Amino acid sequence: MALHTATNGAYDTRGYHAVIAEHGANPIIPVRRNGRLWTKDGPGVDARNEALRTTKRLGRTIWKKWSGYHRRSLVETKMHCFKLLGQRVAARTFDHQITELKARAAGLNRFSAIGNPKTIRVA
Repeated sequence: MALHTATNGAYDTRGYHAVIAEHGANPIIPVRRNGRLWTKDGPGVDARNEALRTTKRLGRTIWKKWSGYHRRSLVETKMHCFKLLGQRVAARTFDHQITELKARAAGLNRFSAIGNPKTIRVA
């Protein structure tokens, strides 16, 4: 099972790439706009240089779709919506807190289902 770590371009540093490589994960970090190839002197350099080559070859938008980078954005948006339902948990006991959070998630899932279009092919 491959682990993936997605972040924004601010994390395009040798330190972050090294930590991700040490954990055996695949980084999904867009290369900074003025990014250059790195010399091979540390962990994570190969993955970063490949992301740079691919971005230059395909373009930034296609790289983001191809790498799954947009999933990070979707998760961030969903977490923002989750927090809008309340910053704190009102229940006092752990079991009731779990139930409260599950109810919030179920409500968000229902809203998402209502908002998804149903496409029907017309011949």
